[in-house]
Amino acid sequence: MERDIPAKDQVIPDIVIRRLPIYRRGLRLLLQRGRLTISSNDLAREIGVTAAQIRRDLSYFGRFGKQGKGYDVPTLVDAIQHILKIDRRWDVGLAGFGHLGQAIADYRGFEPSSFHIAAIFDNSPNLVGKRSDHGVEIRAEAEIAEVVKAMGIRMGIVAVPADQAQEVTDKLLEGGVEAILNYAPVTLHVPSGVWVREIDPISLMQSMTYYLDDVESTDEIQPDATDQMADVAGC
Repeated sequence: MERDIPAKDQVIPDIVIRRLPIYRRGLRLLLQRGRLTISSNDLAREIGVTAAQIRRDLSYFGRFGKQGKGYDVPTLVDAIQHILKIDRRWDVGLAGFGHLGQAIADYRGFEPSSFHIAAIFDNSPNLVGKRSDHGVEIRAEAEIAEVVKAMGIRMGIVAVPADQAQEVTDKLLEGGVEAILNYAPVTLHVPSGVWVREIDPISLMQSMTYYLDDVESTDEIQPDATDQMADVAGC
């Protein structure tokens, strides 16, 4: 398998980077089924994109596969993991240890995917000083910047209520975090060079109801007081 190093000044679209983990996931499932080689057409059918899209995305990072033989699955998995830098362990700081934070901390998929919840923070006196099920001490949110900097943590997860999200984000940034996974239903303001990915189930569900067929319902949403006042005022 040939591989070229992309030019340093080449700008790779973020959407391409977002698709690489999907390719890796599909390839790993193929490995579990004992598949060692695959064509771009077959891989496209597995993961729901076009073969041309796969070839175009991978071309940003070199030439993979051979004409008539397809891709070597184990080699391509290793290459994608190296590109994404997940061929190593990444320590992660988790801000918020309520129900959501506890579920995140207990998620068994992090370790096999190269991520380790190394520090947990919360502002509840009932939680600070205790340990997660995996033995990680829960520290006060006031310690975020200090602990994150001391541990060299560069990735953070925000799992606090919306009104606290920017404050803990600022502390994560002060500690040196450069990538944040945000579960709070609010847009975070971060400086250039810091990457944020947002997970907002409600917004995602709202974006899908648009595509659902309308059905008659007696449970119509009533306008709130502000809407009613606007109607009266003729606005």
